[in-house]
Amino acid sequence: MTDIPHATPAAATPAPAEERAVALPTLSLLAFLIGVVAAFGAVVFRGMIAFVHNLFFFGRLSGHYNTSLYTHPSPWGPFVILVPVVGGLIVVWVVKTFAPEAKGHGVPEVMFAIFHNNGNVRGIVAVIKSIASAISIGSGASVGREGPIVQIGASFGSTLGRLLGLARWQKIVLLAAGGGAGIAATFNTPLGGVLFAVELLLPEISNRTFLPVVVATATATFIGRIVLGLSPAFAVPDTAELTWSATNNGLQLLGFAVLGALCGVGAWAFVRLLAWCEDVFPRLPGNAYTQNVIGMLILGCLMYGFMLVTGHYHTEGVGYSTVQDILDGTPFSIAVLVALFVGKTVATSVSLGSGASGGVFSPSLFLGAALGGAVGALGHALFPAVGFSADQFAVVGMGAMVGGATGASMTAIVMIFEMTRDYGVVVPLVLAVAIAVSVRRRLVVENIYTVKLRKRGRPIPTIRHTNMYLVQQAGELMNDRFVVLPARMPVADALAHLAQAPGTHIVVAGNGRIMGYVRAGTVGYGERDLGKTLGDVFATDFAVVGEKSVFNDVISRMARRGRSFVVVVHGDGVPRPDSVVGVIDSPEIAKAVVQNHYA
Repeated sequence: MTDIPHATPAAATPAPAEERAVALPTLSLLAFLIGVVAAFGAVVFRGMIAFVHNLFFFGRLSGHYNTSLYTHPSPWGPFVILVPVVGGLIVVWVVKTFAPEAKGHGVPEVMFAIFHNNGNVRGIVAVIKSIASAISIGSGASVGREGPIVQIGASFGSTLGRLLGLARWQKIVLLAAGGGAGIAATFNTPLGGVLFAVELLLPEISNRTFLPVVVATATATFIGRIVLGLSPAFAVPDTAELTWSATNNGLQLLGFAVLGALCGVGAWAFVRLLAWCEDVFPRLPGNAYTQNVIGMLILGCLMYGFMLVTGHYHTEGVGYSTVQDILDGTPFSIAVLVALFVGKTVATSVSLGSGASGGVFSPSLFLGAALGGAVGALGHALFPAVGFSADQFAVVGMGAMVGGATGASMTAIVMIFEMTRDYGVVVPLVLAVAIAVSVRRRLVVENIYTVKLRKRGRPIPTIRHTNMYLVQQAGELMNDRFVVLPARMPVADALAHLAQAPGTHIVVAGNGRIMGYVRAGTVGYGERDLGKTLGDVFATDFAVVGEKSVFNDVISRMARRGRSFVVVVHGDGVPRPDSVVGVIDSPEIAKAVVQNHYA
């Protein structure tokens, strides 16, 4: 069998669409518009949830719904179990018909757009995500409203960037600005919104990326406060006692440390159970509708079970009423608080796994409040004179669970600080969040957002704050001027083959595998090379990557393995010579840096 040279002509690669970069003041003005849209989007979205909730639970048309107050018992009695089922079927149809990416909890799709889709999120996603999530939350699915608003803001930012033909990095900035503005408008926490965008969305932190995000979140918060009021999402207790007792009492600080460790384990359980449900439900017999019915029946039974035992539908919807009750100091027993933690973990995982649309940020706050309340109540029972209290530990637990589950530790710390407005909470909060994140990362590296992308074969870099050009994929940066030649081919024959294509790299193959490479123009100029084969002169300091690999990972692999050359292949299987689609050498790396530089 004869080895046939293989090449991909340069003309086969389509020219990229024309992009332009606007000045920073213009980009900030666009971010202002995104903040306005995110704020009004949050207001309209709340109204949609209220309308659906009243219709499904009480059969009435009303836009009044205070999520901080418990839902009254439904007149449907035990048939309320079917409310999430009916809502879920509608959600599945809407999502499958119009925008499949609206399924789930939103933030992973935004991350996917940043690292794997050139910062592009379809405009229709904002509309479909609003409808699907409003129906999910309003009909009782155990999901949060922040994930949809993040995706709504990101979708508008990305769509605006595409309409204006902006460069990739500026589309990503507007997308992140929309996401941060959504968080700020939802929780009335402007600093938390900024840090959410910085920690989870922005690949680069600099003046050119940070300022537009600040503009968007400040705008969204300002408008949100005008429409929705000045109060944060939760009315937290006065933590003045916490200021002194927690910072000077070693036993109480130890309690917060234990809480952090438990939240780390709880975050691990949440991540793993959610990932398991997202794997298992699509494999159940039937189709997406029957799978959703199974999940929503489990959710409905759990919700109604809590109503029979405690008098409230604790696990339905965003769960703010239960969180507020714990923060108000209502004397829940330790057993009930643990049951709330377990029940909400199961309810949220089943909801999202079976096809609901909504976020995981609010459920994380619920889990942290329940677990923190349980630790505080236990501490008070064991050491009544030390100062343990369920409400104070619930506040810290909220931050620890959010930090542990999402990996956004600074976001968690600052958001809880903005909610309490008491500097005294910072010491125990920092301690608990740091331990929670460390424990969760020890048990599982991926957080609640990134685990979904890794399971889809589209992971994002663990260390993300680098430079914007590193979000590009290898397939976009590679040089397609190459040929695949057999190792036994004489150098003289290889040169004759390349005579009509100067500047072409050689990928050397043999025995069905990639053996090495020869850079263009590095052999054939001396008599000693002409008498050799390619197998005598090829270099082996190369790495093989997939064309969808993010450039940040490519650079990291080159540095870790001491490589200077990259062979890019198509597909996810064992790399073979016939799967080579391009190469990356020093000029390609330099070009990526130069083209994405913006002073």
